[in-house]
Amino acid sequence: MHCLKRLIASVLIASTALMGLPITASAAMVGTEEALSPASGVERDKVSAFLLREDVRAALQARGVNPEAAAERVQALSNEEVAQLAQQIDQAPAAGVDVLGFFLVLFVVLLITDALGMTKVFPFTRTMR
Repeated sequence: MHCLKRLIASVLIASTALMGLPITASAAMVGTEEALSPASGVERDKVSAFLLREDVRAALQARGVNPEAAAERVQALSNEEVAQLAQQIDQAPAAGVDVLGFFLVLFVVLLITDALGMTKVFPFTRTMR
């Protein structure tokens, strides 16, 4: 327990000392076209790449939409519409990520409670008591 306290204190001292370091920033001129267009080529590429995924193509075909026609329609969208679509893609949950995260958190919690001696789930842990 003494080693854990010493480790935590060392990390806190190092992080407190590093907080005083200056953070550098850089500035550059922004052109009018860049300032006025909210959607860049990156967002358009993100939406196009999303439409190229096999699961998305299968879902489009199941709904009677030709994936090639959908890709052509993305190229015809305005910058604002592409930005909105890219934002919706970013906010959509990825398949299986929530379940994996849940099991990872559950494993860590059970591992910690095993190490503290509150439970005995894993045979490879030893209690700290």
